[in-house]
Amino acid sequence: MSLPVVAIVGRPNVGKSHLFNRFIGEATAIVSEEAGTTRDRHFGLADWAGHNFWLVDTGGLVEDSSMLMDTEIRKQVMQAIDEADLLLLVVDAKVGVHPSDSRLVDLLRQSRKPFVIIANKVDVPESTDYYEFYRLGAGDVFPVSAQNGKGSGDVLDAVVERIPESPEDTSDAVRIAVIGRPNVGKSSFVNRLLGEERLVVHEESGTTRDSIDAPMRYKDQDLVFVDTAGLRRQSKIDDGVEFYAALRTRRAIDSCDVCVLMIDATEGLQNQDLKIATMAWEAGRGLILVLNKWDIYQDKTDKSSQKFKKDVIEKAPYLGNVPFLFTSALTGMRVTKVLDMALEVQAQRKRRISTSQVNDALQEIIAKLQPPQAAGREVKLNYATQVEVEPPTFAFFGNHPELIPEHYLRYIHNQLRDKFGFLGSPVRILMRRKSSGAAGAAD
Repeated sequence: MSLPVVAIVGRPNVGKSHLFNRFIGEATAIVSEEAGTTRDRHFGLADWAGHNFWLVDTGGLVEDSSMLMDTEIRKQVMQAIDEADLLLLVVDAKVGVHPSDSRLVDLLRQSRKPFVIIANKVDVPESTDYYEFYRLGAGDVFPVSAQNGKGSGDVLDAVVERIPESPEDTSDAVRIAVIGRPNVGKSSFVNRLLGEERLVVHEESGTTRDSIDAPMRYKDQDLVFVDTAGLRRQSKIDDGVEFYAALRTRRAIDSCDVCVLMIDATEGLQNQDLKIATMAWEAGRGLILVLNKWDIYQDKTDKSSQKFKKDVIEKAPYLGNVPFLFTSALTGMRVTKVLDMALEVQAQRKRRISTSQVNDALQEIIAKLQPPQAAGREVKLNYATQVEVEPPTFAFFGNHPELIPEHYLRYIHNQLRDKFGFLGSPVRILMRRKSSGAAGAAD
């Protein structure tokens, strides 16, 4: 299922961006003493106690201002409230209860979304009176210092405790996310597959704002197509609607089985295409590259598709493990082939190799090329087994797994693919000591 969204809201200069950076673990939001520094939104993946969630930072909400910037920030915060599964209202413990804090509590109550009040700037709990925030009548108040990290663990415990649980998906439908930059033909492609104009198609880029589920049945298998808004570079995401479209796309990747990355063949492979492909690959999803608008590709010959594919793989060698389809959503050329390919890629993601076969492969791998030996130490790989599917994950056990170099991991990876395939699926490798403990991993 897609990861939940937690949004941080509050007045200007209460420390929202400091908290965002503290929870994410890296300085991605702009932090300044000047009030109102954060005027757009940032989002990042947070991890606490085995729970992952998207954390969204918002601009400071000025309730009564009619200034254009404050009006825009209010609109963005309202979008954050609509999108979030849980809200964190940050207040300033040094200032005390501000009239805007009370109005914000009323606003959050009206949203009917769960929320938590965080009293920031409690650097020394013994000498900071944050208890007055209890008179807001919104339950427990969590003291925290974004500056030095005090209390942040308690806040994160409260967050994971209060995040609404998503219903477990018990269906056997294959979920396919159609991803890519804006205006490459994603909606037209899905409409062609479904045989009806179910998704809005328009020449203006970015028509699709939400992720839309479109079910269909093919060869006795249920499929769900998710047509997502296009992902632009972060610097290009300059309004709230597009920001949340990008966030929904990432959530669609999280919750799908197979990603169909659409590329405009007339524009060639762009850097943003590569970033989106890498995002899906690192998330462990199956991946298919669909080159749309192939019918109008300039100076096409019978070798154009091979050259296009060769150029792509030179830029990103891992895409040599991904199927390519050259299609036209406009004419329908080869569009339905994506259905068979998606089923095949998902089958490869779920494929399980017996331990005896994996160990036979290990012996062949070692016979071709021994692990590099370290000075004064003999490095051995003793046995291996597949430990996970979706994506296929293999554990290799040896006496000194930490001494296996990266190039030998790539060699193992390539040998496994040569023997077992796994077309369109990442393959992960774990190196473990014979007794216990993990030492490394590679895709």
